[in-house]
Amino acid sequence: MKIIDAHLHFSNHDGLKETAREIGQVDYSAKGLIREFKEANVVAGIVMTTPRDDGSQCDDTMWMDLKKEAPDLLFSCVGINPIRLQEDPNELGRIEKELNKSHVVGIKLYAGYFHCYVYDQVYNPIYGLARKYNVPVAIHCGDTQSPRGVLKYSHPLTVDELAVAHQDIHFIICHLGVPWVMDTSELILKNPNVYTDVSGLIAGNKEHVKEMKNTRFFTDPVQQGFVYANRYDKILFGTDWPLAPIKPYVEFVKHIIPERYQEDVFYNNALKVFPKMKSMIDAQTNK
Repeated sequence: MKIIDAHLHFSNHDGLKETAREIGQVDYSAKGLIREFKEANVVAGIVMTTPRDDGSQCDDTMWMDLKKEAPDLLFSCVGINPIRLQEDPNELGRIEKELNKSHVVGIKLYAGYFHCYVYDQVYNPIYGLARKYNVPVAIHCGDTQSPRGVLKYSHPLTVDELAVAHQDIHFIICHLGVPWVMDTSELILKNPNVYTDVSGLIAGNKEHVKEMKNTRFFTDPVQQGFVYANRYDKILFGTDWPLAPIKPYVEFVKHIIPERYQEDVFYNNALKVFPKMKSMIDAQTNK
């Protein structure tokens, strides 16, 4: 079965390097990531880029290394800094320039890390660009790794008002909005334009991922949300690498998703939500 990892990270950010070393215990390099892709049969991945305070993306140098190793496998979502949107009149132009790049297939908001509701008017120009370029908006929801994050901004219910106001844009609630899984399940059931991904549910090495896979009190609430919504067509696979190694995480998600829906969750749904990526993959396939 072919797999698309619709949510991973690869940047020069010191916190991610520490996460790779201390938590995921993965080889945090271009060669290490591509090796994990091959082991798990991941045929494409979407990197969530991180915005710097100066408006650049933290991933620039490492991204070039990654593209050299796998020019046809990697795509990205451009990360948004709402503070710069307010303070720098050139910021929106920089973001649009990114969206014109062939590998940039979406937009990423870091709700909770930035203390701003996703329906705040500061983001309206971003939603205009999402509409113009027909790309989805992925939104960090749920717990934040940083204690400086503010959870009221990252609660998945904030996406409800946004989805109603912009019904022609696809929104992705990242990480199932954990710990608010049932709220996320209601949102993907209610709103035709809201999806979710299963990235970042476990942070740890392969032994820890295996342990959590077999911990019923951990998996039951997640599966309860899936059963409640019964919208497996709106769930995307993602790992949040380097938070956890890819192949063990694939096995974990296979454990919690019924087999008859796995091809959609692991591959088809991402192509539906990221049409720009689908066009590029189709073009590569038809070469």
